Amino acid sequence: MSVFERQQRVVIVGGGPGGYEAALTGAQLGADVTLVERVGVGGSAVLTDVVPSKSLIATAESAAAIRDASGLGVQFFARGETGRPSKPEVAVNLRAVNRRLLALAAQQSLDMAADLERAGVHIVQGEGRLVSPTCVAVSTGRKGEDFDEIEAETIVVSVGASPRMLPTAMPDGERILTWTQLYGLEDVPEHLIVVGSGVTGAEFASAYSNMGSKVTLVSSRDQVLPGEDADAAAVIEDVFTRQGMTLLAKSRAASVDRSDDGVVVTLSDGRTVEGSHCLMAVGSIPNTSGIGLEEAGVQLADSGHILVNRVARTNLPSVYAVGDCSNALPLASVASMQGRTAMFHALGDAVHPISMRTVSSNIFTQPEIATVGWTAKEIEEGIAQGEIHTVHLSTNPRAKMMGIDDGFVKLFARTGSGTVIGGVVVAPKASELIYPIAMAAEHRLTVDMVARVFPVYPSLTGSIADAARAMHRVAD
Repeated sequence: MSVFERQQRVVIVGGGPGGYEAALTGAQLGADVTLVERVGVGGSAVLTDVVPSKSLIATAESAAAIRDASGLGVQFFARGETGRPSKPEVAVNLRAVNRRLLALAAQQSLDMAADLERAGVHIVQGEGRLVSPTCVAVSTGRKGEDFDEIEAETIVVSVGASPRMLPTAMPDGERILTWTQLYGLEDVPEHLIVVGSGVTGAEFASAYSNMGSKVTLVSSRDQVLPGEDADAAAVIEDVFTRQGMTLLAKSRAASVDRSDDGVVVTLSDGRTVEGSHCLMAVGSIPNTSGIGLEEAGVQLADSGHILVNRVARTNLPSVYAVGDCSNALPLASVASMQGRTAMFHALGDAVHPISMRTVSSNIFTQPEIATVGWTAKEIEEGIAQGEIHTVHLSTNPRAKMMGIDDGFVKLFARTGSGTVIGGVVVAPKASELIYPIAMAAEHRLTVDMVARVFPVYPSLTGSIADAARAMHRVAD
């Protein structure tokens, strides 16, 4: 670079997965990058959401594995006072679990900050606010200096989202909780009432049930996970019911109040449910209010989400938005891809616009639900032209060996060409098993191409190959 050239300046407001990836990519491409973050690098995804919640779920999976091990012939005994074996109780030390997962989250945040510093990114702790399409004011909190102003050619907004709160069910952090407040609990709740049966509600209901809580799941719809594959949701409902969970379908919570020693949830039809704790999982709202977006001219949806195109650009050429604050899918993987794509576009590198159609997503219930591409509902309604084939894991030899009774692989292929256009996996570690289907959908492989790949025998991935083979059509 000559003395007459100047690095492009990039300011990123928010250090979640999208902001972090944008910062790394911008630095890699030679930009002068400043990241403004008020809490810690990684944002809520690392500190209060994805990392701690999935760590908690890992503990719940371990507890469930011990519980179900007897079905595989494994027995656990402790020596009693008489010296004879006595069956021990399996208990979860929630205080130790929460201490561990918060430590993991904090360390992950520090590791990410170290990565950025090594890459040459300037990290500023404070609150960022747009002054104009090319200027960000940062409230640093230093005495005698309320804010710094940073000029930039490109601004990336990555401020995330927060749990939605209802005025009739305000969290207190002790008995009425959002998912960010669960990690202060010292004991497994005796009876956890979960309000909301979407992804967050279902994941925590599954986790706490497996850790020993009595769980009541309040759903305003007629089925849990209403936005997911109906067959997959039916499997999860069946598992929940067998575990002893109480499912209240078509029930809406009107209010949640503290009682002497717990909570009382009042439903809209007048019924009440009493428990020890209540988790409010009724969605999230973007953190876009009060940070100067509208004043700078950035277009927002009625929901408060920032409207962006396939390269994460807003209506203003210099402003991009990534992650849960944008109108893209609220997934950490999408935020990360948006962050990289935004920098490629802003700094003139080759760009591959994001296609949400081939984004893999996963619900960390037990079993997990992973999806990619077109849905069965869209195919059945004629929105997409395709064929569906399902292979139940009850027929998979590895699943039988592992004692897996629930789950399936469902593959979708384009009518005529046989091109893979999507799929659903319901299984333990479905988040890992969906990858070959996502690869096939992204690269437009046919079911015959997938069928020609050798799966390990025995393996759960064998069911993907079985589904692909079953969809072979003899040429006319």
